Amino acid sequence: MKADNMRVKIFADGADKDGMLEMYKLPYIRGFTTNPTLMRKAGIKDYRGFATEILRLIPDRPISFEVFSDDFREMERQAMEIAGWGRNVYVKIPVTNTRGEPAYDLAGRLSHAGVRLNVTAIMTLEQVRGILLKLSPKTSSYISIFAGRIADTGRDPLPLMAAAVELLKIVPSSELIWASPRELLNIFHAEAIGCHIITVTNDILKKMNLVDHDLAEYSLDTVKMFYEDARNAGFSL
Repeated sequence: MKADNMRVKIFADGADKDGMLEMYKLPYIRGFTTNPTLMRKAGIKDYRGFATEILRLIPDRPISFEVFSDDFREMERQAMEIAGWGRNVYVKIPVTNTRGEPAYDLAGRLSHAGVRLNVTAIMTLEQVRGILLKLSPKTSSYISIFAGRIADTGRDPLPLMAAAVELLKIVPSSELIWASPRELLNIFHAEAIGCHIITVTNDILKKMNLVDHDLAEYSLDTVKMFYEDARNAGFSL
């Protein structure tokens, strides 16, 4: 199955301008997500300036930008400003602050004010329920579960993600994001359970040309790679 034929929407995850524009050229990339960590790695210093430029260059696909305060009142102020940057903007807010206090009420206020949210860093069904109970059914929103980080703990995220798909049916205006995938196969996992969106880094997206690649040929390519690398390294025994 090719990306163009999938139900799951593939969003590019990153904050490198050139990389984002490279992904923008691909018709199967349906949206974009960023976060402060990715922006820091990309060397971005002017948050507002970067967002404004990206929104000018990518005006027609959803893009998520995250608040960065740890105070709910300041988060709300930042969210209202970010929401005003463009019609395709979703505002990312963390599911809790750094003290572990839930952001459910904040999400509710923003959602009922018409702010399209991407509630991020979710890892439990209890968090999903807490957010969904507060969201406005009239405002689009994303529920972003970090399935990759769940897998990092030795847990299979598939049962939790499948349960979340069912939970989101109580708020039809919400969509589930499979966040932080670790491999290309996760796109097919998300597709299989009916997940609405998966966010994928450029490194993983560049492997899309390997989908359905002949395994015998891939084996031979791997053997050739080992041989060339050993020769180029000048190894001898």
